[in-house]
Amino acid sequence: MVRAVRTIDGVEALRVVGGARLEGSVRVPGAKNSVLKLMAAALLAEGTSTLVDVPDILDVRIMAELLRRLGCGVEHDRAGGVVSIDVPDEPSHRADYDLVRAMRASICVLGPLVARCGRADVALPGGDAIGSRGLDLHISGLSALGANVRVDHGYLVAQAPTGLTGTTVRLDFPSVGATENLLTAAVLARGTTVIDNAAREPEIVDLCRMLRRMGATVEGVATSTLRVDGVTKLHPVEHRVVPDRIVAATWAFGAAITGGDVVIRNGETGHLAMVVDKLEASGAAVSELPDGFRVKGPARPRAIDVATLPYPGFPTDLQPFVIALDAIADGSAMVTENLFEARFRFVQEIARLGAQVKVDGHHALVRGVPQLSAAPVEASDIRAGAALVLAGLVAEGETIVAGAQHVDRGYAEMDVALRALGADVVRVVLPEYTYL
Repeated sequence: MVRAVRTIDGVEALRVVGGARLEGSVRVPGAKNSVLKLMAAALLAEGTSTLVDVPDILDVRIMAELLRRLGCGVEHDRAGGVVSIDVPDEPSHRADYDLVRAMRASICVLGPLVARCGRADVALPGGDAIGSRGLDLHISGLSALGANVRVDHGYLVAQAPTGLTGTTVRLDFPSVGATENLLTAAVLARGTTVIDNAAREPEIVDLCRMLRRMGATVEGVATSTLRVDGVTKLHPVEHRVVPDRIVAATWAFGAAITGGDVVIRNGETGHLAMVVDKLEASGAAVSELPDGFRVKGPARPRAIDVATLPYPGFPTDLQPFVIALDAIADGSAMVTENLFEARFRFVQEIARLGAQVKVDGHHALVRGVPQLSAAPVEASDIRAGAALVLAGLVAEGETIVAGAQHVDRGYAEMDVALRALGADVVRVVLPEYTYL
C-alpha cells in the first residue's frame, strides 16, 4: 500500500535536550477526561453552570466552540481556570463535523441533547489515532431507552420526540463514553434506568456528583451498577472538576524515568493505586502529602510488566509512559494492551530513539538500554506525544517531537511546566515538515 505524503509549513514541535533530572513541584489541574463531559452535561439545564479548576487545554477550547454552536454562551477564563456555560431554553441539536472530527469526546453531547431536545445529530467523531472505538454500545443503549438511532450522511442521528423511557441496559464492556451518554440521557427519562457493567472511572464519579447537584437521582456511584430515577427538570450548578489522574501520573513517570524528585500538588493517589504499585515496583519511592504526593525516582528504574485494563486496572492512557520507562530500565518487561490496538503506533517512534521494543499482537516486549539517543519523532496522539517528550529527557542529544498540537490537547503548556522542573524543553516551529 502506498501512503500519501503531505508537506506543510509551520508545524509546531517540542525540542527536548536530554540529560535532565526533573526536580521541583508541579500542580495538577482538573481532569481533561472529566471536564469535557461536565461541559456537555451542562446542556441538561437551562441557565448558567460554572466549572472550576478547568485545565487550559486545546480540547476545552474545542468543546467551548461546539457548545457555542449549539446556542450556548460560553465564557472561558483561561488564566483563572473557570468556564461558564449559559444554556438557552432550546439548544440546537446538531454537532458539526469540523469540530467533532478534531475531538472524539464531542460524542458526549449525544446523551444530553437527546434527553433535553428529543433529538441529536452528532457527526461521527475523529480524535486520537489509537485504534477503533465503536459506537455500538452508545447506539444500543439509547435504542433501549426508546430513541430511534441511525447513521445518516456521516451523522449519528438519535430521535426521541416523546422522550426517553427508563429500562435496564447491560453493557458488554464497561465503556466510559457509553456509560456517560446513557447516564446523561437517563437523568431526564421517565422511570428508572439501570446501567449494568458501567464504567467506574473517577471521571464517571465526578459526572455523577455534578448530576446529583443539578437535581438528578443517581445511586450506585463508583460501582458497576448505576440506578437512575428520571426527573422532569434539572438546574444549573457550580462544580469543581476532579484532579487529572493521567496528568498526575505523567509527572510521576517523569520523576521515575529521569531519576528525579517531583512533588505533585493536587494529585490523588487514591485514583492511581495500580499505577503507584507499578512505580514502586520500578524502584521509585511514592509518599503521600497533605495536598498531593511525592515521587523520587531511582538511579535507574527496574523493568515492570503491565497489562492495561478498565478502571481500577492500569489505564491505557499511561501505556506509552510504561514503555518509555521500560526502554531505559534494568531488565526486560512485557507490556500488554487490552483496550486500543493502535496504541503501539508509539513504538515505531520511540524505537527511533534507540528503544528495543518488539510488538507481537497486543503484546510488546521491551528490553531496557542504558540510554536513548536523540532523533526526530512524531506524536500520533496526546499521550504518545507526552511520553516521547519524557523519553527525550533521557536521550543523548536534542530530540524534536513534531505534532505539539496533540500534546496541547491534554497538557497546558507542558514545555513551561517542564522548564520549571529543570528540563530544557522549548516550543519551536518547523519551517517544513513531511507527514507520511
